Amino acid sequence: MQATSKSMPKSIARQGGAQQPRTPGPRRFDPLAVLSNSEMQAALGSGLIMLVAWAASGWSEVLSVILYVISYTLGGWMKAKEGVETLVKERDLDVNLLMIAAALGAASIGYWNEGAMLIFIFALSGALESYTMERSKKDISSLLALKPATAVRIEQGAMSEVPIDQLVLGDLLLVRPGELVPADGKVCRGESSVNQASITGESLPVDKAAGSEVFAGTVNGEGPLYIEVTKTAENTLFAKIIRMVEEAENEVPDSQRFIKRLESVYARVVVAATVLLITLPPFVLDWSWSNTFYKAMVFLVVASPCALVSSIMPAMLSAISKSARKGILFKGGVHLENMARTSVVAFDKTGTLTEGIPQVTDFIAGEGYVREELLAVSASIEKLSGHPLAEAIVALAEAEQIGLREIEESQSVTGWGIEGVIDGQLWRIGKSNLLDEAEGAAADHWKALRSRLEQEGKTVSLILAGETIAGMIALQDTVRPQAAAAVRKLHALGIKVAMLTGDREATARVIAGQSGVDFVFAGLLPEDKVSHVKALREQYGHVIMVGDGVNDAPALATATVGMGMGMKGSGAALEIADVVLMNDNIEEIAGTIALARRTQRIVKQNMIFAVTVIATLMISNFVQGIALPFGVVGHEGSTILVILNGLRLLR
Repeated sequence: MQATSKSMPKSIARQGGAQQPRTPGPRRFDPLAVLSNSEMQAALGSGLIMLVAWAASGWSEVLSVILYVISYTLGGWMKAKEGVETLVKERDLDVNLLMIAAALGAASIGYWNEGAMLIFIFALSGALESYTMERSKKDISSLLALKPATAVRIEQGAMSEVPIDQLVLGDLLLVRPGELVPADGKVCRGESSVNQASITGESLPVDKAAGSEVFAGTVNGEGPLYIEVTKTAENTLFAKIIRMVEEAENEVPDSQRFIKRLESVYARVVVAATVLLITLPPFVLDWSWSNTFYKAMVFLVVASPCALVSSIMPAMLSAISKSARKGILFKGGVHLENMARTSVVAFDKTGTLTEGIPQVTDFIAGEGYVREELLAVSASIEKLSGHPLAEAIVALAEAEQIGLREIEESQSVTGWGIEGVIDGQLWRIGKSNLLDEAEGAAADHWKALRSRLEQEGKTVSLILAGETIAGMIALQDTVRPQAAAAVRKLHALGIKVAMLTGDREATARVIAGQSGVDFVFAGLLPEDKVSHVKALREQYGHVIMVGDGVNDAPALATATVGMGMGMKGSGAALEIADVVLMNDNIEEIAGTIALARRTQRIVKQNMIFAVTVIATLMISNFVQGIALPFGVVGHEGSTILVILNGLRLLR
């Protein structure tokens, strides 16, 4: 059964998902997107009506007041509703009610325009903060719109469209050009390029052929693919991301929790102080009631903690949003906050600093044997084994285009290797421990060669023709191309790098030398990794643990921030990790830490600026006295500035 992208009817191509789904691409600050926000529209409408009311005040005071009331309602309705809900449901005061009270107070003494200006700027700052939150959610979870609903399943040569929830392991699916991949699976037949931006953040499509892994929610390109389902709907990488997004939306950093607690106490203090300012000065300082009430309203405006409350989350959400576009998914702002304090990054070795796939580094033929013939024999026998080392030998033969030989019989030798008969000759391939008991000049030669290879961190196997050593194979898990660059970038930030591995000391030392890590801990069990992470935290402070396997899960949970590998990572590692590298690009770690540090600097700038403005305006109100319009612009203007300062992180 074949399908081609050129001749396929559109009605058929739309089966199983939308034609040419949109994938999330890079986003920048978009003024049109801001204007489409309903809160922003209400705020701008409020401001426009305020200007009309001000213009009308010269010839019709009644019309002016009516327009001001409309402006108040349009701009302040949403904030008033939030404030009342907080008061009724949580029995607590928040900054929304303070601002509404200040605006109504200004109107009550005839300062309609100042109250409307306060409502307008307050609504404008709230709309900007809402835009930031919406933008962050879209950048993190825009892929939710890419969730496939159905799949085209092939059963006994017939195609049927079924809900993805009904897919089971081993099902064969057809994914036509332009359709969403409905489930995690492996390509059985077909060649195409797949846009994985929604999962990994990669900007370019990835070529897929037989044996390639594909993920639910990605978009097939120009060719049909036949895919075998390898994970059920609830266990796909896509489903895990959705769960992470839900967690991220509920997680807030410790600094934000502190500000929320402070806001509640501070609001009560401001209300109490305002009541005292209204009642005491006429008796104690002999102020007039109008002057007293005016100063109290100015105090209520300038003392409200709007800018302080807005100092943290817009910046945090902007940074999380930017990271999501690069394929780095945070499960909450608290982890971004913790990452900024990182002193040490600890890597697992296999699959993290290394490719996780052994490759043949040395294939040595003994005297009297031809290398190509020996490789053909070895690959033919190993072809029957599913061991990673066997697959590496077969891959070498395929790369060198060496044909395989016919095997007469074969069997695995438990705990040692594999053997087979070719043209009546018994061949055996397995561990080099047979050399330990061998004697003679030839054995000494092979022992010396093995010693040199093992010192280079390689795993050594022997090839035997009967009882005679015919050759030696050295294999090694190769360092990822970006490992050394990733470590250098971390060093440039003043961060130390450790490697935790269950592999042998010699192998670990070689990998450490090639990647440039500072500390090497080898021969570790999962509980040993936990102990070393604890020790690093005690000695250096905050530690990031980067891993991909089930055996890394305890260490990921123990670290200050656990970072999982999204593409190759196990389910346990992804569930426990606080941050997920969806594209497995460890070079992004240093940049993410730098972004976290920049975020913290911006948050501190915002908080210092906000407190300074509030304190200056409060002192000025009592020492010299300031006009209500100046207090409105100064206070609410500072709120807008701190939000815009946080939005800089989106760039």
